[in-house]
This record gives sequence, C-alpha cells and structure tokens, in this order.
Amino acid sequence: MTEPDSSRIALGARLAELRTDTGMDGKTFAARLGWQRSKVSRLQSGQQKPSPADLAQWAAAAGREDVLPELLARLRGLESQPQQWRRQLAAGHAPVQDRYVVEYRRATTARGYETSVIPGLFQTADYARHLLAQNAQLMRSPRDTEAAVQSRMRRQEVLYEAGRLYRVLIWEAALYAHVGPAETMAGQLDRLIGLIGMSTVELGVVPLRAPMPLTPKHAFWIFEEQRVVVETINTELQYDGAEDVELYTRVWDTLAEHAVTGLQAQRLIGRVRASIAPS
Repeated sequence: MTEPDSSRIALGARLAELRTDTGMDGKTFAARLGWQRSKVSRLQSGQQKPSPADLAQWAAAAGREDVLPELLARLRGLESQPQQWRRQLAAGHAPVQDRYVVEYRRATTARGYETSVIPGLFQTADYARHLLAQNAQLMRSPRDTEAAVQSRMRRQEVLYEAGRLYRVLIWEAALYAHVGPAETMAGQLDRLIGLIGMSTVELGVVPLRAPMPLTPKHAFWIFEEQRVVVETINTELQYDGAEDVELYTRVWDTLAEHAVTGLQAQRLIGRVRASIAPS
C-alpha cells in the first residue's frame, strides 16, 4: 500500500465523519449533493480522490464550510511527491496521524528501529503531546496537538488485536532523550516496561555499550517485509524495491543480534527510569 493510498483513505474517513455528524446516511447525503450514492461511497472509502470542488461541495452539504481549508490542505499533502513534511503538515499533525492509523491497521506485521525517540506506537499521551508540540514549533505548522495526540493513541489499538506482531528495537540513547519533564519520561518508561511480554510486541533495546559490527544508523520501519519507511527532518522516504528492503532487513537483523530483550530489557529500562525520576 503506497503512502498516497493511505492518505486518501484517511481523507475519506474524515469526509465520512463530517457526513455522519449531519445525521444523514449516504443516500440522503448524496441526494443533497446531487451526486450518485456510489460517488459518496467511493470518496468515503478512499477509492476515489476528490477534487477541490468535491471538497467544497461536501463541506457545504455538511454545513461545515469552516473545515474546507483543512480538507484542501489534506488533499495537497496527498498529492505531494516526495512526501515533504512541510506539505504533509499544511493542515497540522492530525491528518498525518490519521494516515498512520490507516497504515498500521492495514499492516499485520512491522519491524522498526528508533534511535532518538520512543516509537509512536508505544508513546504515552503525555509524551506524544510534548513531542508533537515541539515538532509543530519546529515545522511552523498548525497547532492541532490534542487532535494529533488522540489520533496517535488510536494507532495503538492494533497492539491489542490478535494476529499482529510488532518487532521493535530502540537504541538505549533514546531512553535518555527528555521529551517533557521528568514525570513525563518516568511514565513513558513505565509504559515501555509494561509492553514487554505482550503477545503482539517484541521489544528490544540496543545497549549503548553493546559491541556492534555497524554504527547505530538512522531510524526506519519495515512494513509487511515489503516496504521501508524512513523519516528525515524534512521528508518521509519510502522504498519498496527488493534490494532496499533486503538491505534494511539485514541492518535490522544485525542490530537485533546485539539487543537485549525480556527481563534484561526490563532491567535496563528500569535503571534509566530510576535515574530520571527515582522512586
């Protein structure tokens, strides 16, 4: 599934939300627009990309002309290639988080490696709130922090669904990077410890002093063993070529060989937690 596909699905979900808020079903809403019901269905499911005129009509039919700038910004983010954060964040962080909700629901397996932050899939609401506020300030994007936090928390629902598996490595340095006050970090590290042992999570920590045959590299995620996503400061990069996927898989496997898991990971995280906010 390509990034524009998931963005289109997220935009469709937003349109469906606006329609639902009116109390009208799809048939009634289509009649108000003067469209075929099938068009409403295709737009809501993400099967069809709306035009700017479609979005204007939709907002008017829903009695929500105020959201048209947001909808148009989502559309611009969907169309941008490559996926520069400046364009993706034109409507704020919430649309990007909505897209991630779609991506994680579509993927039953993923493996990730993070070097500087706790993965969004494992973040507490407070940690996410501070991180998203920092990013909004850096990117000078709309401040929709609370909506973005709620969407990021919805992404985590997949952790409690049987048949999924998220294999995640975190470089130990990320545990020391303060995002918010000590209380925020303590809660976040407690959350990490609590994830160890879940049937859907395999969490490993790569110790700072671990002998490694390669340097820590940058963060990345591999979805369904078919697609790699790399986030830089200004751009999101995606690779689905077999050679690229194999390369990142090899890097992940090498790092995993030197990571601690289970009780060892709990103890390592616990030591960091105690040093930040002693109990």
